[in-house]
Amino acid sequence: MTTSRLALLAAVATLSACATLPPDQPSDPLEPVNRAMFSFNRGADRYVLKPVAKGYKAVVPDVAQKGVINFFSNLSEPITIVNGVLQGKFLQATSDTGRFLLNSTAGFAGLMDVATKAGLPRHDEDFGQTLGYWGVGTGAYLMLPFFGPSNGRDLIGRGADYFTNPLYYVQQNNSDEDWVFYGATAVNLVSTRTQLLSADSLLDGAIDPYIFLRTAYLQNRLNKVYDGSPPKALLYGIDDDE
Repeated sequence: MTTSRLALLAAVATLSACATLPPDQPSDPLEPVNRAMFSFNRGADRYVLKPVAKGYKAVVPDVAQKGVINFFSNLSEPITIVNGVLQGKFLQATSDTGRFLLNSTAGFAGLMDVATKAGLPRHDEDFGQTLGYWGVGTGAYLMLPFFGPSNGRDLIGRGADYFTNPLYYVQQNNSDEDWVFYGATAVNLVSTRTQLLSADSLLDGAIDPYIFLRTAYLQNRLNKVYDGSPPKALLYGIDDDE
């Protein structure tokens, strides 16, 4: 067994011992470092990413923006399918497979979402959710450079999901095609940031933007792990019977 695999197993074992705490009372032992990284990210966003996103929104037609959103959503379907299987959601994984095949063909490589109209709704699964589904704790809250909020469990999940992203195999099969991987990643980043422009006022108006974002992120992830119905003990720190 390689050193990297041993390190991964050790990390998962460590997270397993960490309880999942309510989003408003998380484990954040690295808060000073996280706050510094949060400030760095906000500066990078203010001077680089946000202006680019605004320009993208102003120049690119709405129909083209929607096509980009659909394309990257479809590209993430293999991640959802694999993790649906790992969570034992076999009917959902079958539906998601049909969705992926339909949008990849009739939807012109995913630019159009014809599957939803055909009764195949989109689901959202990733390896971080899979670990949570099987009882792995969240670990400490983390603020990653450029990528934003995360936690120990989702950081491991992000690494695992990398290998189920079709772009990874484009990059691996032809090193000359690295520009495709990095170019697509950049476009997806700008597209995602454009979708979040309307939420800027919420963060800017918060008394403590760091805590606001931390709570929102952890609550969102908790909801996803439990498919929208997390136990009250995890969401609010109270028993379900109360």
